[in-house]
Amino acid sequence: MNDIRHITDILLKFRDERDWAQFHNAKDLALALNIEAAELLEVFLWKAADEADIDKVTEELADVFTFAFLLADKYELDVRRIIQEKLKKNALKYPVAKSKGSAKKYTEL
Repeated sequence: MNDIRHITDILLKFRDERDWAQFHNAKDLALALNIEAAELLEVFLWKAADEADIDKVTEELADVFTFAFLLADKYELDVRRIIQEKLKKNALKYPVAKSKGSAKKYTEL
């Protein structure tokens, strides 16, 4: 079993033991993901990046991953595959020769 599927299965077990699947429709999972991402941002608010509390970053990032994995599971998406496909698309938009060391958007390269 791959690591991503194993993590997803642990999340589903946790959810199902609490009868929370009823609340985990795609819309609400997407909203929760966004809210958790905002809470991750809050850890950095009014600080330099290196001043963020790593324990809080860890906790909020775990929440972000949790809802992202649950949303992917809701649509029966293979996380590994969709990331690989996105990287292939981005490799075309951001060829190394043009984008290395640059923060420009692909439309500006």
